[in-house]
Amino acid sequence: MRRRRNKLLRNILIFLAVMGPGIITANVDNDAGGITTYSLAGAHFGYSLIWFLIPITLALVVIQEICSRMGVVTGKGLADLIRENFGVKVTFYTMLALFAVNLGNIVAEFAGVAASLEIFGVSKYISVPLAGIFVWWLVVKGTYKSVEKVFLTACVFYIAYVVSGFLAQPPWQEITKEVVFPKFKFKPSYFVMLVAIAGTTIAPWMQFYLQSSIVEKGIKVREYKLARWDVIGGCILAVVIAFFIVVACAATLFKAGIRIETAKDAALALKPLAGKYCSWLFAFGLFNASLFAASILPLSTAYSFCEGMGWETGVDKRFKEAPQFFGLYTALIIIGAGSVLLPNFPLLDMMYISQVGNGILLPFILIFMLFLVNNKDIMGEHINSKIYNIISWLTVVIMIILTSFMIISYLFPIS
Repeated sequence: MRRRRNKLLRNILIFLAVMGPGIITANVDNDAGGITTYSLAGAHFGYSLIWFLIPITLALVVIQEICSRMGVVTGKGLADLIRENFGVKVTFYTMLALFAVNLGNIVAEFAGVAASLEIFGVSKYISVPLAGIFVWWLVVKGTYKSVEKVFLTACVFYIAYVVSGFLAQPPWQEITKEVVFPKFKFKPSYFVMLVAIAGTTIAPWMQFYLQSSIVEKGIKVREYKLARWDVIGGCILAVVIAFFIVVACAATLFKAGIRIETAKDAALALKPLAGKYCSWLFAFGLFNASLFAASILPLSTAYSFCEGMGWETGVDKRFKEAPQFFGLYTALIIIGAGSVLLPNFPLLDMMYISQVGNGILLPFILIFMLFLVNNKDIMGEHINSKIYNIISWLTVVIMIILTSFMIISYLFPIS
């Protein structure tokens, strides 16, 4: 009995030691662009898209597990592996595409900071510069451990969306019916939203950040059985939050016939329908998520680009030890925050297009991953199982089909 208790205690301590990368990566994906996408899904389509969260959860778990496993086994980031196995030219163009999509996402995060605090009467000319300074200072002046603690704390505040969902008093029976018997809509906006949901739930940047953070944390193969629960738990929690965002907007805005364009619109529209506390919680959740992601996304981009180019990376390093890494991180924050402060900047278009861009880029990143994880010279006995390969390749095929439908629907509208 004592031996079992000691083993259990030891496993708990190991889990707490390795916990972080999976939960942080999955939850930060519920960022400003993600919250906007889920809000639009609920407000414009009601509960009709909730069914899609079930298969997307399974795909997310499998894909994130593959990345974390590659990081543990190889001790290298995803961009590093792509460069070593596919060449510098392929890596450069992949990183260029990732950079463009991520930049749109970063702008969206600072737009989320501005929008959320404007609800509480704070001007974007105050909130955005302060947010930019904070996220820069946090990473450049911090260590991996201190930064991770801040990020894990931010994950706790996503509970605001769960509370908002319950405050909206949704019809649970109707939601269950929509999940079990989904109603498909053959129109362009429906397919675009499917791509956007997939792109924001399984974003390309996530794979690069998760693997890089696993490597920097130094998780070993012997610890991985427990570390993978960090990944699985994070994925499930992230989709649960997305579910409650959709539910909160569907139960109020869709029911009342109110259509929105941003997450800020959703927060404001919730006030007369579900009460000020629901509205405030929704706005606070948007601020927390935006600030959280405004730290992670530039960091993920810096990790990816510098690994791909063979430059030094790591939060634990100093500026002079990894000048390209911290220089790129700084530049992305300045560009992202500065864009939001420009007059007449198309923030809505940037936010939505960046999510669709995620959906278009994702299959290409997944193809790289699947070739790498099934290479015995790289992974040894830790290559993918048949089940993992089936789910992963199915995700790639579905994303290509959805993206193709989206393009065809715009060129030849379905009446």
